[in-house]
Formats: sequence, C-alpha cells, structure tokens
Amino acid sequence: MSTAPKTSLLFVLIASGTVLGIAGTDLVLPAIPSLPLQLGGTVEIAQLVLAAYVFGTLVGLLIFGELGARFDSCMLLVASLALFGVASLAAAASPSIEWLIVLRFAQGAFGSAPAVFAPGFIQGLYPQDKAASAMGRLGSIESLAPALAPIAGAYLLEIGSWKLSFLILALLAALVGAAILWQQAYFPRPAQKLQSHSGYLAILKNIEFVSYASSQALSLGALLVFVFGAPAVLTGPLDKEIRDFVILQVFGIVAFILAANSSAWLAMKFGTLRTIRAGTTIMPVAFLAILIYALAEGKNLYVLVPMWVVVNFGFGIRGPIGFHRAIIAARGDPSRAAAIVVAAILSVATFGTVVVAPYILVGLWPLTIASAIFSALAMVSLTPLRNSN
Repeated sequence: MSTAPKTSLLFVLIASGTVLGIAGTDLVLPAIPSLPLQLGGTVEIAQLVLAAYVFGTLVGLLIFGELGARFDSCMLLVASLALFGVASLAAAASPSIEWLIVLRFAQGAFGSAPAVFAPGFIQGLYPQDKAASAMGRLGSIESLAPALAPIAGAYLLEIGSWKLSFLILALLAALVGAAILWQQAYFPRPAQKLQSHSGYLAILKNIEFVSYASSQALSLGALLVFVFGAPAVLTGPLDKEIRDFVILQVFGIVAFILAANSSAWLAMKFGTLRTIRAGTTIMPVAFLAILIYALAEGKNLYVLVPMWVVVNFGFGIRGPIGFHRAIIAARGDPSRAAAIVVAAILSVATFGTVVVAPYILVGLWPLTIASAIFSALAMVSLTPLRNSN
C-alpha cells in the first residue's frame, strides 16, 4: 500500500475513535427526556446522565494525557476502546438512573483517549503546513456526530429502547479497537522522549498556550452547554418534538463544516489570530440575539435555526485553527496539551450543564445566558495574545 492511502486509512481510524467518544453523548441525547419514566428520577436528575459522562471524560483526559507522555499511545488507545465497550454494556444493564449515572462516568473516562492522542497522531502523519487543514477535516468529521448521532439515537429509541444506544456503542468500540490494533504498527510514534515539559504544570505556565486553550474551551463549552440542554428545553417549555432538536443540530453542523474547512485558508489570508478573534466574536453576538428572542418568549424554530447557524459558523471559523495553535504552543507535548484543552472544554460544559439543570424547564433563556457568558469570556481570554501573532 502506498504512503497516501495508508495515511488516509490511519486518519479514518483516528477520526473513528474520536467520533465514538463524541457519540457517547449524542447517541444517548434523544433518550434523556424519557429516562425518568424508564429508570425513575426527575428530568433534572436525568440531565446528570450527560454531566456524568462529561465529568468522567474530564478525569480520563488527564489520566490518558499523562500516560500518553510515558507509554505507547496506540496501545493505550486500543485498551481504552475495549474498556469503553465494557462500560457501555454495563450501562445498558443499569437497574436505576443512579447506577446509569455512575456507569456513564466510567464510560466517559474510558472513551476519552482518542481525543487525547488524535492531535499527536495528526502531527505525526502530516507535515506542519498540512496539519492545520487535517485538524479542520478531523473537526468536520467529528461534527457529524452531533448531527447524525441524535438521528440514529431517536431511531434506536423508536425501534427498541434507551438500552439499544449503549449496545451499539459497545459494538462500535469493539470494531474500531480491532481495526486500530490491526494497523497499530503504522501509527506514528514520537521520535524521542519529551524533554521540554515535566508535567501539566509546566505547560500551564505558558501564557500563549493558556490563552489559546482557554479561548477554545470557553467557545466550545458555550456551544455544548446549549446542545446538552436543548432537547429538554425544546420538548418541555417550548412544546416541540425531538425531531426539532435534530433539525436544529443538522443546520448547525452544516454551518460548522463549511466554516471549518475554510478556517485554514482564512488564517493564511488574514492571519491566524485575527481569524480566531473574528470567529470568537461572532459567537456571543449570536447568543445575545437568541437571548433577546428567548426573553421575548419566542418559540419559532424558523427563527432559532438561523441564529444557531451563526453560532456554529463562528465556532467553525475559530475552532480547528484555535485547537491547532494551542497544540503548537505546547512545544512538543501534544498528549498533555490536548488533554488540558479538551479537559477544559468539558469542565466548562459540565459546570454550565450542572448550573443550568435546575432551570431547564423554565425556558430557553437560562441556557442562552450561560452560553453567552462563556463565549464572551472566550473573547477576553485572547487579550494576552495582542502582540503575539
């Protein structure tokens, strides 16, 4: 097999692993409103099924980030997918919502490895001038999970039960893990042991990295808080159906993909930092528009969709190159750097989800306020980079 096809195959396997981790949230999303009827509890407690997965992922990111700096990343990835599959099977057998929350924590922790190792694999597969574009393609593929997984999850819920989503996740984990093990000899390895960093603290002393990482975390965290709460809000106080959430997601993801595949070109034409700032600024402006509409008690999906499209377009412009710049700023420690960035993203998402959960049945405005605040802080966190790029 020639180099290009082999590189493409490895890229597909890397993307499949990261998509699987994302699907752990989005495939289950449609079932969240119905979980209290199946397992007991309340709508508010059911939201913790999402938060537990995110918090588990947060813990797993930090663990795998450290392990990845010391051991073979490819074999760690295979092991994590195997454990993710086991946790998914156990979750399907949960006797109560409390047990499901606990097992979702374990599922999230074991499913976090692909997000940690993907940036390092991408940097090893591609030269530096093509790595940013590859990150954009990876982000585009990953973004399909929030669009397609809820559709699949809704279909699985209709033909079976909430358990079916977890069984599918277990099967996919086994298939992806086996494929990576089959190709493990071709995965890139670091040329030498890390010398520039002794741990997470050393990276966190790097102001450039912290600025890029915090802006990335706050921007994507703002978007995720809205996504996590949207199904309950739409099917509750807005009196919509779950298919309306799917419609919202599909339009948003299409906008993100279009913007993400243009971000590297925009960065070359206008400058990386300027492009990141432009996309970051778009997001709070769009969230403010949604907030005004929500406070006016607006419920029309035809109005919400265009504003949500703008939010996703803004993140698509800044997301891939923002993540890539954070990894570069870490100066040779991609596993720990990626772990910090994604852990920060999920910390923001978890915090926002937990804070908003008690008000999830009030309406759209609590959700939008949280997202608007986070996205505005993302703009502020870029301030130290004024003279950096």
